[in-house]
This record gives sequence, C-alpha cells and structure tokens, in this order.
Amino acid sequence: MRAQAAFYERINEELASIRTAGLAKAERLLATPQGAIVRTVDGREAINLCANNYLGLSNHPAIIAGAQAALTTRGFGLSSVRFICGTQDIHKELESRLSAFVGTEDTILYSSAFDANGGLFEPLLSAEDAVVSDTLNHASVIDGIRLCKAKRYRYAHNDLADLETQLQKARAEGARDILVFTDGVFSMDGTIAQLDRIRALADRYGALLGVDDSHASGFVGRTGRGTPEHCGVFGKIDVITGTLGKALGGASGGFTSGSRDVIELLRQRSRPYLFSNSVAPSVVGGSLAALELIATSTTLRDKLERNAAYFRQEMATAGFDLKPGTHPIIPIMVYDAVKAQKLAQRLLELGVYAIGFFYPVVPHGQARIRTQISAVHEAEHLRTAVKVFRQAGRELGLVS
Repeated sequence: MRAQAAFYERINEELASIRTAGLAKAERLLATPQGAIVRTVDGREAINLCANNYLGLSNHPAIIAGAQAALTTRGFGLSSVRFICGTQDIHKELESRLSAFVGTEDTILYSSAFDANGGLFEPLLSAEDAVVSDTLNHASVIDGIRLCKAKRYRYAHNDLADLETQLQKARAEGARDILVFTDGVFSMDGTIAQLDRIRALADRYGALLGVDDSHASGFVGRTGRGTPEHCGVFGKIDVITGTLGKALGGASGGFTSGSRDVIELLRQRSRPYLFSNSVAPSVVGGSLAALELIATSTTLRDKLERNAAYFRQEMATAGFDLKPGTHPIIPIMVYDAVKAQKLAQRLLELGVYAIGFFYPVVPHGQARIRTQISAVHEAEHLRTAVKVFRQAGRELGLVS
C-alpha cells in the first residue's frame, strides 16, 4: 500500500507542477456541429478559429448524406478487424479513390492518422536501415519511428543543408535503406516542407521519401492534392500518410499510400491495422462524398486560399507577430504560456473561439494562439475576428 500511495502522490505532484507552470490544458464543451460559428454548452456563441475543418466539410450536407447512406446500408460498425470480417466493398472503394487522389498504387486505411504513422516504420525498416526525420515532425511520426529498430537521424527543421549532412552520415555508417520522413505541412507553424528539394536530395543519396500530408490533403496544391502537388513532385513520393479527420470531412480515420508491395506488407505486418477495428462505414461513406466534392470543383479550396490571405494580412496590419507563410494555419505568437491562455480566454469572452498552445505541444518560450481559417468563414466572420483580436491584444499589451 505504501508503494501505491507513493505512486498517487507522485502523480498529484506532477499535475500540480503542470498547473503551477500555467501549462494545464482544459476541454471546452461544444453543443453544436463544427462550423463558422460554434456554441458552448453554457450558451456562448463564438467564431470558430481553431478547427481542422479547412474546407468546411465537417457539417456539409453532402458529407452527412454520404455517411447516412453508408450507415443505412452497411451498419454502424464492423465489430472486427479488417482481415477477419471487417472489410466491406466501400473500404476497398475508398482505398482505391485515395490512391488515385494522392498519386500512388495502393492505400491502406487505419482507425486514425496517428495509427497510420504508428504502424508504418516497424514493418518496413530493421536495424540495418535508417530514418532521417525533421525535428518538428508530428508526435505520431516520432512515436512510430521509436517503435522500429532502424537507426535514427534528425535534421534541423526544414534545413536542407543539415538534411544532407544526416544523409551523408547515414550512408557513411552503412545504412542499407534510408527513409527520409517529413510532415508535408507542420501543424504548429504552417510551414510547408520543401518536397522538391528534399526529393532531389533523397535521390542523390539513394534514399526513399515519406510524407505525412495530414494538414494538406484536399486543399494544398492547385487541385488540393497536397504538398507533393504544391511542390511539383506529385506521384514521386514513396510513402504518404494522411487523415480523413481534417479537410476530408473531419470525422476520424487515417491512411497510408504507396507502392502495392509496401501496402501489402503493411497489411501483413502493421500492428494498428491488424489489431484495430475497421474504420466505421459512416466515416467511409462520408469520406467518399468528400473526395467526390473535391474532385469536381476547386471552389472551396480557392475560397480557403483567399480567406487565409485576407486574415493573415489584416492580423499583420493590426500589429500581431505572425509565423510567416501562406497556409491557413496562422500562428499568432505570444511566447508566454500564461499570457497565451489569458488571450484565449479573453477571445472567447469577446466571441472568438481559439486555443493557446504551449509546452509540450510547442517548445518552451514559443507559446501561441494557432488560428486556422476555413472555407466556411465568410468575410464578416474574419473582419469581426480581427477586431476581437485587436481588442484582446491591446488589453494584454500584445499590440498597441
């Protein structure tokens, strides 16, 4: 019993230290679907600036109809993993559609994008191989790499000179196969990876290239096919992981795309695929509808591009310190964790829903409000949001 008491005491001390440092995170309860405006359970309405709902599809009638149709014809769930009795025709249809969309031979679905990355590296790489990873890659990528036995090399964020240094080191130390892996878009900064230059470096050193394109699929690139299209290397990426839980409907589910042989090996060996229930039929149906919408028109991604450019320009004019870029992830830099939380709270009081991010989600001293613009926002929403930011920023001494 003493050991148990010591355990709980240690947990309580850790929680207390998190709260004292101003690093505690809290959930806000919503009573509405995702949209330009959301309402909290206490009846407060606010402009939503923190959803991954880039194309505004999370509550789109066509997506709901697709989900409802699959729910009616294929049921609520499969109660099984894929290789037992958890594969329906619509799962294979979605995999085929995703492959065509991202420019690969085949695709495998996962319960989440986190699982897609978590189940990627171990089946493909062994102790004879190497992974070269951007230092700011998503946590799921970091965890997935930790699960494999390959040697690990990290390069400074988006630093091509350091990437080449790490590739040289991996080759010099006798790596059999080398996989360079990067986020296509980095979720906390909105930085877009230089995939054309990374591809060229990987080819120079005989390495493979993998990309997590979760914050790009559906809207980055001329037709929304992600960072490979944006960077002119569409169809030239060896492995792509992505999500159905952001621009492609916003529900859940992830995927990995690549060559037929790579995907077949993942079907045989990838543990999150082998030991997790199938993606729910309603999610598959909604995702198919999302891909159909994106394939037939660029109207939503074009509006999103305009919205992001407008908001970025207006916030910069208002005097806020922004991370540079063109992506609809627009970080408002605050640097102090406590002040970021105060700003987020004041924004909500004034009618804007946004969240403060701080350690360990971002490095110490890099606290921010990460705003995310959507195609569902109208001009009036964005104008109002800028006014609210300006008022709250002045109150906290962030802008004059």
